[in-house]
Amino acid sequence: MDGLKQQIIATLNRHSKSVASEEKFTPSAVLIPIFYKDGEPHLLLTLRTETVASHKGQISFPGGTRENGDRDLLATALRETFEEVGIRPEDVEVLGELDDLLAVTNFVVTPFVGVFPYPYDYKVSSDEIAELIEIPLSFFIDPRNRRAEERLYRGRNVTVYFYDYGKYTVWGVTARILKGFVDLCMPSEPS
Repeated sequence: MDGLKQQIIATLNRHSKSVASEEKFTPSAVLIPIFYKDGEPHLLLTLRTETVASHKGQISFPGGTRENGDRDLLATALRETFEEVGIRPEDVEVLGELDDLLAVTNFVVTPFVGVFPYPYDYKVSSDEIAELIEIPLSFFIDPRNRRAEERLYRGRNVTVYFYDYGKYTVWGVTARILKGFVDLCMPSEPS
């Protein structure tokens, strides 16, 4: 894990972050939670319930919109991660942040990357999260597991990325975050 952590930290420290500041967009943040299972790095994703206000039934990283009490967007990502899956902020080692993304749902999403110990005693919010999904990082690194489609949205063509993992399909802003993370921090398959 130390080699992977150092690679991510070094890459994100060198990277000149792209900041999006659209007035009509709501600031939000997510955590890309990394953990080691059976000696291999994995990512923790969530399957949202059908009763949440937005992104019903979709796969996402823990996260949400900034609240008045959040000192910054990192605090938002850590608070939301705790509320949704029960990972305590003090158990997350934050490695850095990725470029802001504009979501078609009018959110500016700031992704943070962090590692946490595993196994973990999750406390899942059943109102928001239907299921936790653990996917090996190597799955997202392999370009054969990603597909792209051109879709017409608000009069213009946009590229939408998809990762199909068993019965799960990761797409939309979560897939864009994953692609950005892998392209930036994992330029070649680790040995």
